[in-house]
This record gives sequence, C-alpha cells and structure tokens, in this order.
Amino acid sequence: MPRKPNHDRNELIARARDLFWRQGWAGTSLKDLEAVLKMKPGSFYAAFGSKEALFEIAMDKYAEDGAGRLAELVEAHGPMAALKRYPELAICREEAPAKACMLSKTLLELQAHGHPLAKRASAHLMGMEEQFAALFSQMQQDGEIAASHDPKSLARRYQSDLLGLRVSAEREGIDAHAIAREIAEGLDRL
Repeated sequence: MPRKPNHDRNELIARARDLFWRQGWAGTSLKDLEAVLKMKPGSFYAAFGSKEALFEIAMDKYAEDGAGRLAELVEAHGPMAALKRYPELAICREEAPAKACMLSKTLLELQAHGHPLAKRASAHLMGMEEQFAALFSQMQQDGEIAASHDPKSLARRYQSDLLGLRVSAEREGIDAHAIAREIAEGLDRL
C-alpha cells in the first residue's frame, strides 16, 4: 500500500513559485527545488513529474493570485479605486521574493529560446490585460472616464506602466512609490 504524502501540495507549489520567481527558470536547478521543497528526487518526480511541469503550475498559481488580488480590490473599492491602489500594492508586498513580475521575467528569459513556458507567460499577461480592459470598460459605463478612450489601449498602457514600475522597484535609487502615485494620478486625467 503506497504511503500518503506528508506534505501540503499548495505549500510546496508556493515555495517553488517563490524560488522560480526569485531565480528564474534557468537559475533554478532540480537540486535547488529539492532543497526548498525538502523532497528527494523520487518524491519530487512522483509529485510534480518534472521541473517544467512544476514551473507551469507555479506560474499558473502566480497569475491566479494576482488576478484574485485585483478582483478583491475591485469588490472592496470599485474599479477606479482598485486600479489606483494596485500599483502601490504591486511593489509593497513584503512577502514577495522579487518586485519584478514573474510572468514578464519568464517571458523575457524564455521567449528567445521558443520555450513553451514563454507562451504560457504571455497568455497570462494577456489575461491580466483583458481584466484591466474590462475594468476600464466598466469605468466608462459608470461615467468615471471619457467614452472616447479605447479600454484595450488603456489596459495595454496600464499594464506596461505596471511592468515598468515593478522593474524600477528592483533598482536602487529609484523612488518606485512616487512612480506608483504618478500612475494612480494619471487615471484621474482620463
């Protein structure tokens, strides 16, 4: 009779996500994963199949968590206030292993190699852009922004600003909080 695993799968995925987020795909070895997850190779392969499979699960979790945080903000504060608060929250999460976005880091690292994980990261980024576009559309319907704006264009620009903000937050000597405030204030001019 097989033994029941003595680990919490969600906790393992969260630890793997943080390691991949911090070190990237190429910078994370199987030995790194085994050490962080406190698993032997056989247990690792039985639980996740491969490094690539675990990375995909971890990236999906990252994207799901980000979309969930935004949805919670919208539920609590409405679309405009949520989009104004989101930039600051993106750089202020103390528990985050890195300020730069895991999805954009993955895309930049793996796209040149035609790796399938780059396409998956791009698809998640597109999903976030669609979520932003839906919020801009809702803000138009609510009369909070002018009807002359294209919600998809606004969403692309907003996402681009967020990604740049998160890279800037990694750099020394950059006041990322001031940039986050500028992004938020820019929404008032729509």
